[in-house]
Amino acid sequence: MTKNRHEVLGLTDEMVLEMYETMLMARRIDERMWLLNRSGKIPFVISCQGQEAAQVGAAFALDREKDYVLPYYRDMGVVLTFGMTPTELMLSGFAKQEDPNSGGRQMPGHFGQKKNRIVTGSSPVTTQVPHAVGIALAGKMEMKDLVTFVTFGEGSSNQGDFHEGANFAGVHKLPVIFMVENNKYAISVPIEKQLACEKVSDRAIGYGMPGVTVDGNDPLEVYKAVKEAADRARRGEGPSLVETVSYRLTPHSSDDDDRSYRARDEVEKAKTEDPILTFGAYLKEIDLLDEEKETEINKRVMKIVNEATDYAENAPYAKAEDALKFVYAETEGE
Repeated sequence: MTKNRHEVLGLTDEMVLEMYETMLMARRIDERMWLLNRSGKIPFVISCQGQEAAQVGAAFALDREKDYVLPYYRDMGVVLTFGMTPTELMLSGFAKQEDPNSGGRQMPGHFGQKKNRIVTGSSPVTTQVPHAVGIALAGKMEMKDLVTFVTFGEGSSNQGDFHEGANFAGVHKLPVIFMVENNKYAISVPIEKQLACEKVSDRAIGYGMPGVTVDGNDPLEVYKAVKEAADRARRGEGPSLVETVSYRLTPHSSDDDDRSYRARDEVEKAKTEDPILTFGAYLKEIDLLDEEKETEINKRVMKIVNEATDYAENAPYAKAEDALKFVYAETEGE
């Protein structure tokens, strides 16, 4: 009996359905955040739309009990897989006191949650790369079985932080997976104006690590590449560079007008390769998904999104005096 693609990779039917539902959850939360932004209820959105397959496929290939993830601002699929809840993401969007990322201090997309080993990112892009390398170094020194997984856009691969981090990880054979989510645009700059080489993964050889470019719209292909990189890292063979190629289906953020630099027919063509649709089509082809189950999953997801929105909208804001909390040292009696 011929095995399906996911079975060849060691994934069960239940796991791929969970992958699909997590991708759909990320998409529906993101869509809701745009509506909330446009109605003046939340200040900012920076989307995962079009990149959910890469994010969820990669996160499923990691050990959610041991590994550390250092996500970049679009990585809603990664943090959902690693245990952040839709309600917590909405609390972040509304900048409420209970926001686990920053207590309402940071813009959305600055993910951080200690209990799930999601390491806080900062606004300057690519700073998470040397942080991931540092955690991997600490893990190696303490002889811990952990891998660090760090993501960034292809624009970030042109920053010094990427090159310094990759070089250090290569020299010291550290258990790091560098995943470039190539969505074709660094804000308004297209890929052909960013790189002199053909692919971001071409840079890997300069740092003594393997580099691979995969279809970022296919979560199974991404899972396979990241799983191989994680296994390699655990064997002490050092870092890997994985490039996932997809397309950013939205403007760069809610403050961007992409009509000034992208043709509408280009965006519409990319929507025909939407990973939610293409992965759904795979699951239908192998009889794991039909219209009834698809409707059931969507209803379940929307119920969670609606409840998360209501809770976050009605949750309290942080107190004004908390603005200085964790900024200055506090001494007893003051």
